[in-house]
Amino acid sequence: MPIKRIIAGLNEFHDNYFVAHRELFEHLSHGQNPELLFITCSDSRIDPFLITQSQPGDLFVIRNVGNIIPPYSRLNGGEAAGIEYAVEALGIKDIVICGHSHCGAMKGLLQIGNLAQQMPSVYEWLRCHAEATRRLVMDNYQGYSHEKLLKIAIEQNVLTQIENLETYPVIRSKLHSGQLTLHAWIYEIETGEVFAYDAENSQFKVIENRLFPVPNPLTNLHSA
Repeated sequence: MPIKRIIAGLNEFHDNYFVAHRELFEHLSHGQNPELLFITCSDSRIDPFLITQSQPGDLFVIRNVGNIIPPYSRLNGGEAAGIEYAVEALGIKDIVICGHSHCGAMKGLLQIGNLAQQMPSVYEWLRCHAEATRRLVMDNYQGYSHEKLLKIAIEQNVLTQIENLETYPVIRSKLHSGQLTLHAWIYEIETGEVFAYDAENSQFKVIENRLFPVPNPLTNLHSA
């Protein structure tokens, strides 16, 4: 049974990894100081700590179906609490929203009518918080293959969620003061590569030796 393998993994962790890193966990027991807030999908194929090669305590993570951040005016979950805690209590200065290839949520979004009866909660979640993505794709990319539409939906959804994130008062305030940077990423499961949105070229590019922070929407206000 799968649960037996999980229990074996718990024992392996405690007897080997934990023992080898006991000093780290002793340090973490006194508090956390993560480097960034990583918002991503619940999909089992994406592991923020694995793809960034981070250690326990390095990332503050929020996960849900479709790496979605409801706009501030539509709060109905723990996303807002997690965001506020990360930025205010932990002083995080970088936030990543990371989508991924072959996203089941985005597949459902492109055929959302089929979800209403089978998975009504998923239907409402996507209808309420990802409709802007669906409408953008359907109105502007007619004639594309399903595979191409899915890729576009995954990318546009990350950008939509960045815009939703910017509606939060705490985010707006930190952006205004230059204390916060946002990043839009896509993890490609089949290649292991991570792509970041490059606003100068309006496309996602492989992250190599430079980052592509999302432009601060308040930049013009700063110079005004």
